[in-house]
Amino acid sequence: MVKIGQIELGEFPLLLAPMEDVSDPPFRAVCKEGGADLMYTEFISSEGLIRDAAKSRQKLDIFEYERPIGIQLFGGDIGNMVGSAEIATAANPDLIDINYGCPVKAVACRGAGAALLQDIPKMVQMTAEIVKCTHLPVTVKTRLGWDDKTKNIVEVAERLQDIGIKALTIHGRTRVQMYKGEADWTLIAEIKNNPRMHIPIFGNGDVDTPQKALEYRNRFGVDGIMIGRAAIGYPWIFNEIKHFFKTGETLSAPGMAERVRATKKHLEFSVRWKGDRLGIFEMRRHYSNYFKGVPDFKPFRTRLVEVETEAEVMAILDEVIEAYSTSLVTA
Repeated sequence: MVKIGQIELGEFPLLLAPMEDVSDPPFRAVCKEGGADLMYTEFISSEGLIRDAAKSRQKLDIFEYERPIGIQLFGGDIGNMVGSAEIATAANPDLIDINYGCPVKAVACRGAGAALLQDIPKMVQMTAEIVKCTHLPVTVKTRLGWDDKTKNIVEVAERLQDIGIKALTIHGRTRVQMYKGEADWTLIAEIKNNPRMHIPIFGNGDVDTPQKALEYRNRFGVDGIMIGRAAIGYPWIFNEIKHFFKTGETLSAPGMAERVRATKKHLEFSVRWKGDRLGIFEMRRHYSNYFKGVPDFKPFRTRLVEVETEAEVMAILDEVIEAYSTSLVTA
């Protein structure tokens, strides 16, 4: 049984990665139904929480069906990170996660996210202060290092464990790599096999099929796998992986009726949480993902991103089911 503090996650948990502008409550709703064992909010700016910015505050919204769920924070100022951790604790998540891995310039160039990989003493100090300020388990998500010359994740893992984090997720790339090239899980395995380490170690990067999930579990010995981009528009991946682990069989790809059902659920939650106008607008980015690989879908997608009411979207989705009712849709 894998545990983060007292949170039981099963024998080999599958985690949904925190993704900016993706991992909001509507998206998490379909991923929870799809089999995710632990989910995280979008990463939240510590400065935004301290300033009481509406967008940052809204990201604190969590729902009982999502549990266990973690709130992920990022920032470069220790005082602000401590203050934001206290605010996040009051929102009553199951854990607090610290982002030391985001590679984008808007974050890293402000001394946050992956930038802390260039200042390990500050990273350790920041983490220690956050651990002290909350009664919740504190976890960390990070990368192998800043670049190929500074892959210091082994040192980072030991030092963060020593000051009290309860789990560590490692993306198998450096900051310089961004999301390019192939993720290197060999250092993740080295940390998992380090006799000094006793907290759960989760791997992240490039797992997009049940077969690869099984291979990485067996090759690298991690306690669980975090999945990000592969779940966008395909929340079924979690249950597909679990089924493959148990049976060795690959589930059939979701048919059109199931794709439409998930899209409708996502849309309904989006409108309910964000309001009609914003909920419909922000849902537009998801249609191409839910129907990726479907032949001749472009005319439907064009209409879906043009209409402005929930009823119109629902009517088009009903048309989609009818149009593809006699054909087999595969991913």
